[in-house]
Amino acid sequence: MADSSSDIIAPLLQRDRIQKQAEVELDIESNCCDSSVVADNPFEFIGVEAFSLPPPSPIDPFRNHTPSIDGIYEWLKIVICIPVALVRLVLFGLFLVVGFVATKLALLGWSDKEQPLPKWRCGVMWVTRICSRCILFCFGYHWIRRVGRPAPRETAPIVISNHVSYIEPIFFFYDLFPTIVASESHDAIPLVGTIIRAMQVIYVNRFSAPSRKHAIDEIKRKASSNSFPRVLLFPEGTTTSGRVLISFQLGGFIPGFPVQPVVVRYPHVHFDQSWGHIPLTKLIFRMFTQFHNFMEVEYLPVIAPLDNKIDNAAHFAERTRYAIASKLNVALTSHSYGDLILLTKASQFKQENPSLYLVEMAWVKKAFNISTSEAAEFLEKFLSMSPDSRGCVKLDGFLRILRLGLSPLSEKIFHFIDVENLGSVTFRQFLLGSAHIMKQPLFRQACAVIFRGCDRESKGYISKQKLGAAIRSAVPSLSDRDVSELFSIFDTDNDGTINFYDFNTCLRRNPLFVALFASYSTHIGDCAMNGDG
Repeated sequence: MADSSSDIIAPLLQRDRIQKQAEVELDIESNCCDSSVVADNPFEFIGVEAFSLPPPSPIDPFRNHTPSIDGIYEWLKIVICIPVALVRLVLFGLFLVVGFVATKLALLGWSDKEQPLPKWRCGVMWVTRICSRCILFCFGYHWIRRVGRPAPRETAPIVISNHVSYIEPIFFFYDLFPTIVASESHDAIPLVGTIIRAMQVIYVNRFSAPSRKHAIDEIKRKASSNSFPRVLLFPEGTTTSGRVLISFQLGGFIPGFPVQPVVVRYPHVHFDQSWGHIPLTKLIFRMFTQFHNFMEVEYLPVIAPLDNKIDNAAHFAERTRYAIASKLNVALTSHSYGDLILLTKASQFKQENPSLYLVEMAWVKKAFNISTSEAAEFLEKFLSMSPDSRGCVKLDGFLRILRLGLSPLSEKIFHFIDVENLGSVTFRQFLLGSAHIMKQPLFRQACAVIFRGCDRESKGYISKQKLGAAIRSAVPSLSDRDVSELFSIFDTDNDGTINFYDFNTCLRRNPLFVALFASYSTHIGDCAMNGDG
């Protein structure tokens, strides 16, 4: 992926070309009524070159491989195990309640939660830990194969594990009683939330930069003191199928402490235990109706950060990821939790194959600085174009949602995204093509200059008439209805006018629209040279 990505990243890094184009002036005084012939590349005026894409990954790292019950043997086993499942369910509830009561006793009167849990309280928590092992027994994990040993806490204060199911946190709670990093939403889970608090959990909101920074500081503080338990991290940030290893988040590697990788496997024939594209209730039912579920846990040698400039947090994380992937004998991919967000959104829109909308968000974010929330907005727009069963959108659906109307320019915008010239575009092409335009060095300056060109009277806003005149210079056949709909897209605050914030926000959400204003840019220049905009 890294090698093949150079084709699409290269146009963004050609400094000489960008500098040369920055010497040209963006002429806001030119006559916007000039509808001269549009170049084959409608974005060339801001330095955008035609782009190519590396082939998409065929892997869906989140897919459960036995989503349905198949075969006579499996159905027969479920029927036989239903009475057993009822007993297991009752015992599960009993052990959970006992563990909850023991945890409440252990936390009773404990006020200074910034300090380590006192030893006598940890002793009471052994009751909950034993209950957690009994809960694993109820789920069918009667014995668990364990290879290697946990390193002393002084040697490796941080444990790094792959994440396949909700079973691993239960096992590690019993085996290590670590401090974990978890989403803030876990605190609200009945009974379980109290048990998690006893682990002196580090809460994090993955979409909040201050929250992520606080979590890293807490990891560093607790890992640096032997009075605290070791810190357990699942750096993939979500569960996967266990057949690949997706990108690691760096929070556990930034503090620079030695880590002990742990490999978790779930060997199976008939029932894939990974928490994939199936509801939690269904997964629990399948676990309860198995004779036995297999689980293997292997503690690997400790990995320490290297004392050189090359071994930064990213490199440290990759060395750890490679060690885990090698032991699992699985491939490394550039997918991330962001891909799961896209997958979930595609499922909410009732797409036949949600896996078609995975884009390897870790690579996309690194190459284009596109956030998950931005990618989700692009996906929502793409799904409104009614893609077919192959996840492809044809010209009519593309133009219908973008309100561009059929014209030579709109066709060229479509063909710019259709890099394979198949007459249809995928979400990956739509997202990366839009990102390729938006991340050009001159994109932001061009937005500012175009706005001033439309607002010739310096009123600080653009009216519907002014916007229509500007767009019709590029698409003369645009109907009044299309102009009105485009105006509503640009008017993000719905106040009847388009100020610069509206205009800039709209173009960031719809970078393809910048081609509509090419007539303002017979020359690109002084604004970029002076840092204007």
